[in-house]
Amino acid sequence: MYNSLELFQTATAMARHAGSRQALIAGNIANADTPGFRARHIPPFDKVYHAPTSHQITATRPGHIQHTSGLAIAQLATETATEPSPNGNSVSLEEELLNSVAVGREHTRALTIYRHAMTVLRTTLGRT
Repeated sequence: MYNSLELFQTATAMARHAGSRQALIAGNIANADTPGFRARHIPPFDKVYHAPTSHQITATRPGHIQHTSGLAIAQLATETATEPSPNGNSVSLEEELLNSVAVGREHTRALTIYRHAMTVLRTTLGRT
């Protein structure tokens, strides 16, 4: 049951993904007044986790390739469909703040999963 500890790897990937999303949102907010800036976003973790990759990776031995959530973050970022303002900027502060709250919840969820898995593991080992 605890041979690969995939639950820990998934929780870690969720937290990293949320951190990347939050960094992109922060960049969008920081450039809210920059003329011509186009807001970008990264899809939620559940959309990315099972997304097919455009390339095949070959493992030469067991454990050679660690499970990843798919594509690199730079490849996942896409422009938002928000209508740009007269100066060409497409950042909507209200939308970015709502996205920031959603990403904060995703990060909290990842940490909660990780903590619960640690509790189960400690209980299994007889340590509390």
